[in-house]
Amino acid sequence: MIPGGDADESAEQPRIPLSRRRVLRAAVGLADREGLDALTMRRLAQEVGVEAMSLYHHVANKDAVFDGVVEVVLGEIAAAVEKVDAPAPEEDWRAALRARILAAREVLLRHPWAPQVLESRSTTSPLVIAYYDRVVGILRAGGFSFDLAHRALHVLGSRALGFTQELFRPDASGISTAEAAAMMEQMGDHFPNIVGMLEVAVHDDPDGTLGFCDDQFEFEFALDLILEGLERRRAAGS
Repeated sequence: MIPGGDADESAEQPRIPLSRRRVLRAAVGLADREGLDALTMRRLAQEVGVEAMSLYHHVANKDAVFDGVVEVVLGEIAAAVEKVDAPAPEEDWRAALRARILAAREVLLRHPWAPQVLESRSTTSPLVIAYYDRVVGILRAGGFSFDLAHRALHVLGSRALGFTQELFRPDASGISTAEAAAMMEQMGDHFPNIVGMLEVAVHDDPDGTLGFCDDQFEFEFALDLILEGLERRRAAGS
């Protein structure tokens, strides 16, 4: 047989070794495509082409998978925020922090299931602590006392990571404008002020974002209000 002929071309490609990183990247991809409900050990095993028992050499259980996908997403956020083009915080802390938060949000928009998993963890990841440590560093470089920086973290909450915990989170998030109109008509007699507000604010947003009625404009609007208020407090020496 001539070297490089049909025998070489038909040879099986070597299998990619299974690893924790490969399992977790597959889990993130599965959740992106099919949602968190699809993220079972059996389905994940199918995704990487192994028997379910093989996964347990790399992730102990489903809870460990959730911890791992949090690591993956937070790693993406860390990489994204380090690439932002923004002024130094000593020059403009608001612009520096705003750019960082919106870069984190871009990552979460690619993984809309991630906030739910982040909120469900019983312990705080060191990667989350490192992220907020950098936020405090930006505030301190911008002239904040530790006391005001502490208060700023409470005000920003999950928004610092690019998502919000919404007041209303109906099961039917992402409903159409027609469905929303029908629902508001039924509610009108009982909740006139809420319905009046929603009639003005309702969006036809079938894809959704990271929460009910939480599009990019509303996120940035609230973020800017917070940053402007914090700047007034900082300037006043509060």
